[in-house]
Amino acid sequence: MTTVSGAATSHFDAQPKKRRLVGEIFLWICFAATSFAVILLAILLIDILRQGAGRLAVDFLTHYPSRFPERAGIKSALFGTMWVVGFTGLLSFPLGVGTAIYLEEYAPRNWLTRVIETNIANLAGVPSIVYGVLGLAVFVRAMALGRSVLAGAATLALLILPIVIISAQEAIRAVPPSIRQAGLGVGATKWQALQHLVLPIAFPGILTGMILALSRAIGETAPLIMIGALTFIAFTPNTPLDEFTVLPIQIFNWAARPQAGFHELAAAGIIVLLVALLSMNALAIVLRNRLRKEL
Repeated sequence: MTTVSGAATSHFDAQPKKRRLVGEIFLWICFAATSFAVILLAILLIDILRQGAGRLAVDFLTHYPSRFPERAGIKSALFGTMWVVGFTGLLSFPLGVGTAIYLEEYAPRNWLTRVIETNIANLAGVPSIVYGVLGLAVFVRAMALGRSVLAGAATLALLILPIVIISAQEAIRAVPPSIRQAGLGVGATKWQALQHLVLPIAFPGILTGMILALSRAIGETAPLIMIGALTFIAFTPNTPLDEFTVLPIQIFNWAARPQAGFHELAAAGIIVLLVALLSMNALAIVLRNRLRKEL
């Protein structure tokens, strides 16, 4: 026993040094990769700020696009983005959360449920252009919605629906089973326990996932180009059936032009889009923390 113990001790004494060395090398590789990515991002942001900061003004937000760079603004794209993202949230939230509730609380644990959940996870990784083709076939042509805000919102809702479902499932799954059992133990029905106990606890996570999914939708271009969103529009939508453009498409249109003035406009549009994305992410964090404190 002593010999075996001594051999084991000798064997394991030599391993920590090697493991620490490998761990340190891996740590420095990860640090170098992260630093490289951050440096590239910083260079890109500095270049964008250098080009577009001079264009940021109230007129830039209140003027419509123009053939003349000094008169061009982003008003139609900004309002179009608000319309599309708003209707995307209205369409995807009830569908995504309802699906998550069914899969977590009511669906039987069999092979069919596992297949559905696996396909939902796979759909989250499908290229966005595929959703654009689907939106063109279903919403624009089959449902005759045309190049409208509603068609664009429905297409983006399909795009972010897997993300909403998965994040809502994780939030519901994180609620301790004892909460459900306590509700059922005092005579509540399954829906009452879900409505009054489970969902209020899971809501911060559901809301965070929803806002982050909308943050992805606000930056999408390919699906909207596929359904025929306009690259130049000099009015703002007034109804869900009006034509529209969005910030990424307007930025793409300006960046494709040869004049330096339009490149500056594109950089300014990118700054506005980044501010919108960072604001939505910050809103998700603030709401999550506030709602968790209220529980």
